[in-house]
Amino acid sequence: MHVIALSEVTAAMTDLVGGKAAGLGELIRHGEQVPDGFCVTTEAHRLGVIPAAEVVAAYERLGAGPVAVRSSATAEDLPDASFAGQQDTVLDVTGAVELIAAIEKCWDSLHSDRATAYRDARQIDHRAVRMAVVVQRMVTPTVAGVLFTANPLTGRRDEMAVDAAPGLGTTVVDGGAAVDHYVLDDVTRDDAGCLTSAQLTRLRATGERLQAHFGCQQDVEWAIDADDVLWLLQSRPITSLFPAPPPSGKPLPRVYLEFGHVQGMLQPVTPMGMSTLRTQIAAMLAALGVRVEIVDIGGRLYGDLTDLSRDRSSRKRLVKLLAVDFGPRAQAVMQHVLADPRFAPTSGGAGRGGASGAASLRTAGRAVVGIVRALARPDAARTRMFEAIEQMRVRSAAPADLRTAADRLRFVQARNADDSADAIMWPIVAGMLAAALPTALLKGVAGPDEIHTVLGGMPHNVTIEMDLALWRLAQGAGEHRQLLRDTPPAELAARYLRGALPEIGMAAFLDVYGHRGVAEVDLGVPRWAEDPTPVFAAVANYLRVTDPRQGPDQRFQRAASAAETALRELVTRARRRRPVRGRVAGFLLRRARSLAGLREAGKFAGLYPLRETRRQLLLIGADLHGSGLLDQPADIMFLTLDEVHTAVHQGVDLRGTVTSRRTVHRRELRRRTVPVALLSDGTDVETVLSAAPTGDGTLSGVGASAGRVTGPARVVHDASTAHIEPGDVLVAATTDPGWTPLFLTAAALVTETGAIMAHGPTVAREYGIPAVICVPDATRTISTGQLVTVDGAAGTVTLH
Repeated sequence: MHVIALSEVTAAMTDLVGGKAAGLGELIRHGEQVPDGFCVTTEAHRLGVIPAAEVVAAYERLGAGPVAVRSSATAEDLPDASFAGQQDTVLDVTGAVELIAAIEKCWDSLHSDRATAYRDARQIDHRAVRMAVVVQRMVTPTVAGVLFTANPLTGRRDEMAVDAAPGLGTTVVDGGAAVDHYVLDDVTRDDAGCLTSAQLTRLRATGERLQAHFGCQQDVEWAIDADDVLWLLQSRPITSLFPAPPPSGKPLPRVYLEFGHVQGMLQPVTPMGMSTLRTQIAAMLAALGVRVEIVDIGGRLYGDLTDLSRDRSSRKRLVKLLAVDFGPRAQAVMQHVLADPRFAPTSGGAGRGGASGAASLRTAGRAVVGIVRALARPDAARTRMFEAIEQMRVRSAAPADLRTAADRLRFVQARNADDSADAIMWPIVAGMLAAALPTALLKGVAGPDEIHTVLGGMPHNVTIEMDLALWRLAQGAGEHRQLLRDTPPAELAARYLRGALPEIGMAAFLDVYGHRGVAEVDLGVPRWAEDPTPVFAAVANYLRVTDPRQGPDQRFQRAASAAETALRELVTRARRRRPVRGRVAGFLLRRARSLAGLREAGKFAGLYPLRETRRQLLLIGADLHGSGLLDQPADIMFLTLDEVHTAVHQGVDLRGTVTSRRTVHRRELRRRTVPVALLSDGTDVETVLSAAPTGDGTLSGVGASAGRVTGPARVVHDASTAHIEPGDVLVAATTDPGWTPLFLTAAALVTETGAIMAHGPTVAREYGIPAVICVPDATRTISTGQLVTVDGAAGTVTLH
């Protein structure tokens, strides 16, 4: 079939007619007003010959007047790929000769640079894409534009947005002229701009119909002619919206704060990882006396802070508490939420977000004892902590008598919280407090950059020890240096796992650190021991360092020496100007240097039981694969434990569930922006805040590690394949401990999220490299190779 009328097209025919034609066919079948037309199918494109006789016959049936000729590729107008403007449209085509030429132009646009780049960015196979072409009777509009059934700027689902301009709609979609912008809600408006209030009401009703029919928010192109007829030219899913929070069933709005970036993770979590993390984070917060429900939104971890926000007691300290791990962007959005009358405090004492009085007192008592004990005797606290971590490592191993999938599942389901939490938690909290409090105590005496210097080169940090161990491995490569530097990391990893790589000490390194990885808190993500590609990529980066003074071991030692010198000078000055505060601040800073490096140890310990849980689940997955219930063992990570139970005990085939979840997960992996906070109506809270003014060419963030460096930017989205040259400025959305090997060769760090005490800035200070965090859209504003100046004291990134 080479030519088909649009009235005969159904949604099931996407492979034959492409995404745009399938959408138009659905509109027609739904009774909407769509210009008459036909489609030249992908079968014709596959053959490579325009069926001229069929096309001309169909054109004559339309009346042989002016037509619009538009691309309709099989990868177009999909839920996760709109291809808006990526392929050609030709308007006002008249005559058979022009029509054939326009169809050929649409075919050629399938392989244009912009369409090819768009497919590459979304990992769409070029060979699998075919082009159909839609030909429709030309509408001559008096006004035209685009309707979004959700507000694309703020994410609100209870608002629609319209952009309109007189004449053809191309001026709107191409951005070539000024347009009138309308936000449609329940408020009645007077006539304004190029649309009347009646036309806006009609557009809103149309949007409601289309959204209900297609089951998701729609991006609709429309035109209104001289007879005031509303024509629909296209309707496709809005691909840019972040998923909305699940319905809460509550009348008042709720607020959700993104928790994943605390662990340096903005990528979506696998379903199995989500179920584990939700439980772990809730339990960790409960141990601190806070009850927060963890909600899955777009595969990301969001905490429901509604009850804390409306509780009179909790809201007083909420913004300050967010400073430690969540940072200034989270603080800004929560300040906005607390000022919103809809989140005004409720009567009746603590809400559900607060812990009970008795539990709070117990937690407070343990905290005071644990923190004071650690501050009084930091060496003993560290000893107890590392003993507890070793016990956790030993206890995490599964018993040797697990034989069947049912045995392994019982083991996984029976895992309980470790009873050594206090020995690990309170020294960490004590170190973080000791590092955070001096800033306020020394206000007017020392600036944040001086305190950051004091907190550099911190001992007892397991992540730093890991990075330096990998550096020593690279330095000992000897005759294998060229092999490790010039061979693709994935190939080196494959050879290592086959036992076909020379001995360089990798086995010993992975024996200690192989349970780590990027996004390591996600149970569904491979550890370095399973896939050491990122480790080999880091080794290659280290081998590019030719100046010994730029070696991380020397940089770390310089940072430690500078810290000790700065500490002595700062304490002397503070005690002279403010004797009492100076003594207290000096005591705390010395304790910070003894304890703050432990910040990474808690997570390091928690990865031991996680590694064993993952190992057992993969063994269960292998059994289910052998039984034909999964396509591959790793598919188990796209199920929940309850679903695995039904597969193990009832033989339920869950391959369809895995396939649909993998599709969503892949789509979310491509998302570069994750909202800091969401309201239950879908509002991205940060979009309604006033933007902070900046000078030309200067991006503002928060200084997290002192120093000033100018160098070429290296924008990195995937740490496993990152190529970092010595002197590069590493620019990333966020970082976790799995990224820190990259810091050893970077000259500075810039991230879009974070807090001063988070993983990335902490490690940056250890090495004495400048760091600026919370720079909105840094990975999109800055380009790889662009010369930038990072000023960690001023908190700015200047683009040259």
